Amino acid sequence: MFAHTINRIDQLNRTLGHGVAWLALALVLLQFAVVVLRYVFAVGSVPMQEAVWHLHGLLFMLGAGYTLLNDGHVRVDVIYRNASPVYKARTDLAGCLLFVLPVCALTLYMSWDYVLRSIYDFERGVWMLESSSEFGGLPLIWAYKAVIWVFAVTLALQAISMAAKAFAYLSGEVSSYPPKSVGGSPGS
Repeated sequence: MFAHTINRIDQLNRTLGHGVAWLALALVLLQFAVVVLRYVFAVGSVPMQEAVWHLHGLLFMLGAGYTLLNDGHVRVDVIYRNASPVYKARTDLAGCLLFVLPVCALTLYMSWDYVLRSIYDFERGVWMLESSSEFGGLPLIWAYKAVIWVFAVTLALQAISMAAKAFAYLSGEVSSYPPKSVGGSPGS
């Protein structure tokens, strides 16, 4: 089994998730500042409002792999939580192969031109490096759009890790599901 690779994927998303968690604090503080400026001092700030939107998007896009690692995504299946490890492994394997990985591939495919066109204008042959269209808005919109790719790749990697763990259990390579020796404990 590729335990080392799985551990590296898990560690990547764990590290990214712990770092991204600080964006939640920044988001709350920034939103508080926007509200105080707007309603106490009657001052609006386009860059601060855009920063709130961007932090919100970054929090979700960069935290998706970490959330999958820690089984934090919403599950509709009420049977899953009390199910046998075999059922859980089969469900996770099927979910990763039939849903998560295709959605990640589709996200990469559908966003490819969208992101590239924010970086480079192929018709004129010039670098775009798109920034906000609002006066005083934030620069680096192209980098924000490129995070779509980071989202798809980190979520796909975590789905591969999850599928590999499920397959290892179903094939008898590991004796428990999810194998604690491979994935580590959530939040560690």
